[in-house]
Amino acid sequence: MYRVRVRSVPPVVLALRRFPNPRLTGIGAGLFAALTMFVLACVDRLLFDSSELVYGLLFLPVSALTALWVRPADLVTAPISVPIAFAVGAFPISGGSEGLGGQIMGLVTALAVHAGWLYGGTLIAGLIASVRKVRQMRARRRYVLAQGRGGAPTSERAPRSAAASSAVAAAKPVRAGAGGAGAAGAVTRRPQRP
Repeated sequence: MYRVRVRSVPPVVLALRRFPNPRLTGIGAGLFAALTMFVLACVDRLLFDSSELVYGLLFLPVSALTALWVRPADLVTAPISVPIAFAVGAFPISGGSEGLGGQIMGLVTALAVHAGWLYGGTLIAGLIASVRKVRQMRARRRYVLAQGRGGAPTSERAPRSAAASSAVAAAKPVRAGAGGAGAAGAVTRRPQRP
C-alpha cells in the first residue's frame, strides 16, 4: 500500500495568496507606480515634512508591487517605469525655490541625493521581473516537453482499440433482414423466418 505525502503550505504563503493579484499592462504598471509615488510623496510632505527616509522606504514596496503586478508579456517595463515613478514622486518633496528653474534644480538635486533608494527600488523591480521571466520560460519549456511526450491525440499515437473498432462497426449500416443491429448482429446471426 502506498502512502501519499501531503506537503503543508506555510501560513505566510497562504496569507500572500489572499492578496489581490491584478495583471497590469506596461503602461498601467507605470501609471500605478507614478500615481502611488506622487500620492505617497504628498502624504510624506504633509505628515513627515518631506522626509527622504520615509519616501525611500515607501518606494521599495511600490517597486516590488509594480514588478509583481505587471502582466508576463510586459515584464521588461517594470524596471523602466519604477525610476520614472520615483522622479514623479520626488517632485513634491524636492523643495526647490520659486520658479520653474528652481523646481527643476530641486528635483535634480533630490534625485542625486536619493540615488541609493532609486537604485535599490530599481534593483528590486529588476530582480522580481527576472525571476518571474525565468519561471515563465521554465513553465513554457515543461509544457512543450509534455506536448512532445504525450500531448498528441490518441488517434495519431496508437492504433484503435477493440472498443473503438466495435463502435465503428456498430455505426455501419446492417443489411435488411440480417438480424441484430450493430456489432452483435455481425457476429451472431439469427435464423430468418420463412
